[in-house]
Amino acid sequence: MDERVLQRQFAKIGARIKINVVPPSDRRFRRRRNSANGFLSFLIDVRQDRRGEIFTLDVWENPGEDLEFIAVNVRPELKHLLLLARGPGVGSASGKQKYLCGHDERHWFVAAVPEVRGVATVRSAMDALKPQAVLDSQRAHRVKSKNWNRRRNVGYVRQGEWFFVPRPGFQPEGDWLVLRNEPIRRSGSTPHIVETLYRIGGTTVYVSSEYPNGLTEEEYRQLIQRDPTAQKMNWSIMQRNAEVYAMGKVSHPDHKTVVLPFWHRVLMSVERAGRNVANVVFLD
Repeated sequence: MDERVLQRQFAKIGARIKINVVPPSDRRFRRRRNSANGFLSFLIDVRQDRRGEIFTLDVWENPGEDLEFIAVNVRPELKHLLLLARGPGVGSASGKQKYLCGHDERHWFVAAVPEVRGVATVRSAMDALKPQAVLDSQRAHRVKSKNWNRRRNVGYVRQGEWFFVPRPGFQPEGDWLVLRNEPIRRSGSTPHIVETLYRIGGTTVYVSSEYPNGLTEEEYRQLIQRDPTAQKMNWSIMQRNAEVYAMGKVSHPDHKTVVLPFWHRVLMSVERAGRNVANVVFLD
């Protein structure tokens, strides 16, 4: 694994990357097991240093020389590259995992690409991260291929990891069920605020910084019985994985505000929820 080669590839898209070798005693690697590959051998993230944002690869010191990171497709004009991780402990049964690394509006990001065949380029990785309903919508609206990965086209509107698919004929069952200035977020992330929101179904969960994916009511009660001091955590009651519709302004500090003139179905990118990326749970 040659750090200098990776640094040159990331420099082509205007980014920096640093590899850190960490001991097995590092608390982030303790008991982090994957059912297929045993211990997780690395963590990939975007962090901040004195010069700004930087991609980081924290690699467990014992995976051996077989662990590789290769930039398989670099698109400087898009400020994106497709990174392949290959070797022990990458978090997949195949021993391989691909990551889309790039710049979106104001910040760098990394997304674990689902394991689907044919993902070998930045553009195919972008499509692999779209929910099926988004792909169906862009085909139904005959979106030209050159516009498939724009943040807005006739098939959808995107803001960060959220997609909004047009549903102009949708009507909520009752105005009293419509929520105002409601947050939606992926677990562990800063919420996007939706001006007008309507949800159907989902699971009620208790969410805190210690439990970002949420606990069901039964799980919450069991926790309090084991540890009464847990009641003092800053809990929020949210709905997990509901069917959600949005209209009006959608705002987030890292993204340009989008305006939805009529109801749109809300969907989250299908980033692979591996042990080396944040868990992906739709909360609102």
